[in-house]
Amino acid sequence: MSTLQDEQLLPPSKVLVVDDNAQNLELLMAYMEEVPNVTTLAATNGVEAMEKIASERPDLILLDVMMPKMSGFEVCRQLKSDPETRDLQVIMVTALNEVGDHERAVDCGTDEFLTKPVNRVELITRVKSLLRIRHLKHQLQKQMDDLNGNADDKGLRS
Repeated sequence: MSTLQDEQLLPPSKVLVVDDNAQNLELLMAYMEEVPNVTTLAATNGVEAMEKIASERPDLILLDVMMPKMSGFEVCRQLKSDPETRDLQVIMVTALNEVGDHERAVDCGTDEFLTKPVNRVELITRVKSLLRIRHLKHQLQKQMDDLNGNADDKGLRS
């Protein structure tokens, strides 16, 4: 259930859902339909995810860990090590629930970690929160760039 306030605070965004299990993919995509102003994309493995990230430039990725071709850990590691994609928000969604799995996810650079079965309200809340953070960071960077540009125009910077 979305409120008018949610819709005003959340700019148009793209979310990429990555899971090799068709039922999990369908469920997560259905949950994302409840988030206002979000376009949802899908991938079924890590290699396909990397291709979609390059072509579609999503704002947030819901990423399964255990997948064929390339694990979610490896996808996250590659994203966070590339200056072009390191600011993408990543939520790892997995059946793995050992402390070591959480530590490995954090080491890879994930922004959040949810264990399956995912609680719908928790997922939607975290997605909205991370999307707001991403858009606020972009807005702040634009304002800083504008300020630096104005300082350069006035000869205030060397």
